[in-house]
Amino acid sequence: MKLSGPEPIRFRKVLDRSAVSPPVLPDGVRCEDFTPARHAFKARRLLNDAYRNGGGAVRSYEEWWPELHDDSEYDPALCFVVMDASDGEIAGFAQCWTSAFVKDIAVAHRWRRKGLGAALMQMAFNAFAERKAPFVDLKVESTNPHGALHLYRSIGMNRVAG
Repeated sequence: MKLSGPEPIRFRKVLDRSAVSPPVLPDGVRCEDFTPARHAFKARRLLNDAYRNGGGAVRSYEEWWPELHDDSEYDPALCFVVMDASDGEIAGFAQCWTSAFVKDIAVAHRWRRKGLGAALMQMAFNAFAERKAPFVDLKVESTNPHGALHLYRSIGMNRVAG
């Protein structure tokens, strides 16, 4: 039985030639390859902070991390980490499934509205285009702040059924 509540909204980006371009990072951040020992705990904390006002929370680290890395769709190459160069904290994080699905994306509060979310999504688009995926999907809670919906539309994602 399904509990009542808002239905998530599904967005899709078709990966044609126009979808592939270098991500544009704001000044003051740098990309790093995802290393679980270095990034997983901080990434989970950022996700929880980001989702606090937008429709949810992430389970405790002791539950979240084993579920994530044991999932058949987990690939550490599909975890994108952007670090704040001034303090070494995670400024943005996106975790995708191998099925060309963006499972989670979060940007630290002080880095919002600076293009970091769009850059993380571009990293995902590029990775999946390289893997020859025809499109990338994500779901967003309808209770998510309007900034997320605006971001997805501004980067060429369209709402789809499902």
